[in-house]
Amino acid sequence: MNRETSRDLYDRALDVLVGGVNSAVRAAPQPYPTFVRTGDGGHVVDADGNRYVDWVMGLGPLLLGHDLPDAVEAGVQRRTSEGPMYGLPTELEIEHAEFLARHVPSVEMVRYVNSGTEATTSAVRLARGHTGRDKIVVMQSGYHGAQESTLVEGDSEDHGPSSAGIPAAFAEHTIPVPFNDTDAVTEVFEAHGDDIACVLVEPILANKGIVAPVDGYHETLRDLTRDHGALLVWDEVITGFRVGGLGCAQSKYGITPDLTTFGKVIGGGYPVGAIGGRTDLMEEFTPVGDVFQAGTFSGHPVTMAAGLETLEYAAENDVYEHVNDLGRQLRGGLQAVVAAVADDLYRAAVAGNRRLPWLLVDEAHACATGVAADAIETLYTRGRAPGASVVLATQRPSALPEVAVSQSDLLVAHRLTAGKDVDALAATRPTYLAESLAERLPARTGDALVVDDATETVCSVRVRERRTEHHGGERVVDHGETTA
Repeated sequence: MNRETSRDLYDRALDVLVGGVNSAVRAAPQPYPTFVRTGDGGHVVDADGNRYVDWVMGLGPLLLGHDLPDAVEAGVQRRTSEGPMYGLPTELEIEHAEFLARHVPSVEMVRYVNSGTEATTSAVRLARGHTGRDKIVVMQSGYHGAQESTLVEGDSEDHGPSSAGIPAAFAEHTIPVPFNDTDAVTEVFEAHGDDIACVLVEPILANKGIVAPVDGYHETLRDLTRDHGALLVWDEVITGFRVGGLGCAQSKYGITPDLTTFGKVIGGGYPVGAIGGRTDLMEEFTPVGDVFQAGTFSGHPVTMAAGLETLEYAAENDVYEHVNDLGRQLRGGLQAVVAAVADDLYRAAVAGNRRLPWLLVDEAHACATGVAADAIETLYTRGRAPGASVVLATQRPSALPEVAVSQSDLLVAHRLTAGKDVDALAATRPTYLAESLAERLPARTGDALVVDDATETVCSVRVRERRTEHHGGERVVDHGETTA
């Protein structure tokens, strides 16, 4: 495949754009990004004329793909021909807001902004202004845009900014907790409940793969916030008008948050963000209340036209049924492929009298998708090859299938990444080694197949293992070189 033009464009871009891109994630493809020339239905064509299936779809906004229906395209063109913008209100803003309020359970009033980041920033400010409190609770590995209040890493006891340029004092007011861990968030409210302004949460964690909520988790967040006088803020920038259809994810899960943030789909491919919620909360924004919020391009007429036409088309046609059916086909196909690969690995291990490869997965990400779960099930339920050894890396052992825990040689309560010092990582959660499985581990040496969900690569690793005395025994794993 010829990609010379993309390479040349990237070289030019490096001279005038920071990192050659205008959003850091676009620099992720290596050795250089693919520069797109045009979209075509469900495909994009790059600067060299190569055609790709577009799995990105603008990172979410393009619900209808690149070829807009005639009604949507006509509405956008008509509004564009009437002038780019005015700095004054238009009827389109009202119509768009009426659509949101009509379909989304939590929305009575709306304030439009220009991005998801701006929406979550404004929602947090509103929650703090309403409650008179400073602290907010967010999820570890969640994402709410490039804002100072949520660019925080760590846990509830030890956390700090995840980016340079953010004062440590900002991070002191943000408490990260594990998604789907009701005990952890309950403990945080027991310790800080009177100081918490809001819980900001994605209904489905989307920044580390797709992590669905366990039964009862969102109900727990709703109860905790209500009992402690805090607000529940759902970030539906990604899930809004995608998961759960016109009612968004909150209709799917039967939870009504106090505030909801939107973006992506509601702009029909144009820059947009919005905050929606109860009237008594929303009217605390200026000019009615004292929480300042404003923006030159907010409610931009072209964006309002594109978004409203897109949403109305989705409402009047079977868009969500069609999209969900495509998703089911894709998930089913991926699960079948992974199950077949797991079956091949098992048969090869038995035929060669080799122990099974290690399967290292971050269960909160991979098992929730159902894909890795199929691989685990195949590897375990088929029986163990002679001398088989399986290691699972997990952030929450309680969420793993019982068969996985009972038949694992080692359960490491930490995410492991190929090529890093496993012993150092495992040492951060030594109790699981000491109290769960370490005492059962024999000394072995061999090859391992590591599935690294952080980079979505599969590496072959030569490992050496030894036993040491530490609270009943500790597994020490030394990594050699890794090869992709």
